[in-house]
Amino acid sequence: MESEVRELLADQIRDAYSAEKQALRCMQKVLKKASSPVLRDGIQLHIEQTQTQIERVEQVLEKLEVRPGRKVCEAMRGLVEEAQHEIDDQEAKGPILDLVIVAGMQRIEHYEIAAYGTDIALAKALGEQEIVQLLSETLEEEKMTDLKLTEVTEQSIMPEALGSEGEVAEPSASKKTGSRAKAA
Repeated sequence: MESEVRELLADQIRDAYSAEKQALRCMQKVLKKASSPVLRDGIQLHIEQTQTQIERVEQVLEKLEVRPGRKVCEAMRGLVEEAQHEIDDQEAKGPILDLVIVAGMQRIEHYEIAAYGTDIALAKALGEQEIVQLLSETLEEEKMTDLKLTEVTEQSIMPEALGSEGEVAEPSASKKTGSRAKAA
């Protein structure tokens, strides 16, 4: 059974390799369409991280003594295609397009987080500590990217999309203001 688990891990790592390369190409395209400077900076940073993550996956492949082969991560292909279609459907640059970009990127990050979590569990079960460490480093970066995308959205993009200058209005506050205005 251990050999089957090892082969499963190898297959999952081949999948991760394909996924990272597809995500990298997607981010390189999306970078040109983002209008928020903070979002652009974040995408650029994650492009650089992804290049390092690809190198880590290559190290894992070497440790497992397998080649990436021609495996295509179909899940990532679907996520990238969906993100691209949604981006292409937007007529103009600006905060709404930036929100669409973030939504697509976060779907990709969530997929990667789930995949690396599984890969780490398989590597732990096989006693492959070096692989666990390499994948854990990438997993933490993916989690931080997801958190950063949420932060950028909440603090920068959403207020601009809603037309407010830096603050997202609380629904309860606007309702209170509206009812006071009616009472007056």
